[in-house]
Amino acid sequence: MGGPEIARLIALLGKLPGLGPRSARRAALWLLREPATRLAPLAAALTEAGAVVRRCRVCGNLDSQDPCFICADPGREQGLVLVVEGVGDLWAMERGGLYRGLYHVLGGLLSALAGVGPEDLSLAPLHARIAEGAVREVILALPATVDGATTMHWLADTLRPSGVAISRLAQGLPMGGSLETLDEGTLAAALRARRYESTP
Repeated sequence: MGGPEIARLIALLGKLPGLGPRSARRAALWLLREPATRLAPLAAALTEAGAVVRRCRVCGNLDSQDPCFICADPGREQGLVLVVEGVGDLWAMERGGLYRGLYHVLGGLLSALAGVGPEDLSLAPLHARIAEGAVREVILALPATVDGATTMHWLADTLRPSGVAISRLAQGLPMGGSLETLDEGTLAAALRARRYESTP
C-alpha cells in the first residue's frame, strides 16, 4: 500500500469525524494523485490555521482574531446572547443567517456519567457579560438530550437572579438531536418559537 508516510497520512485522516479506514484511504489517494494542487495547499492551510486560530476570550468561538468577528461586529444585536454547547452549533446557527445576536460557547454539557460538572464549563465569561448590563436575554440553545435538558435547567436557575430574560429553543428540535445536524428551516422555527423560562 505504500511506505510509512502514506500509512501515517491515512491513520491521521481516519481520525477525522465521519472518516473510517476506507474513507481515509480514498481521501489519501485523492490527495496524493496531485500533491502539488491538492496536498500542498491543504498542508499549508492546516499549518496556517494551527498558527493563527484561537478561542475568542468573549464567547469561545474559534477565529483568527480575538474578540472573534461576531463579537467585534457592531451590527450584531448586543442584548441577545445565544448559549450553545460547542463551536459546531454556533457555526450551524451562522450558516443560515438566522440569528443576528451574540453567542456563548459552553464547551460541553453537565453530565454525571461523564463526570462533567459546572466547573468544567465556560461560565465565567457569560456571567461577566451579564454583569456588564448590556445583555437583556439569554437564549439556551442546547441539544434535546438528557444532558442538554439538565444543563438548561441548571443554567436557567443559575442565571435567573441576574434579572435577564431566559428563553430556550422550542418546536422543531427532535429528541436526541443536535443543532449541528439540523437544517436552517428547523433552526429558524425553533429560534422564532423559543419559550421563556423567565423574564425580568
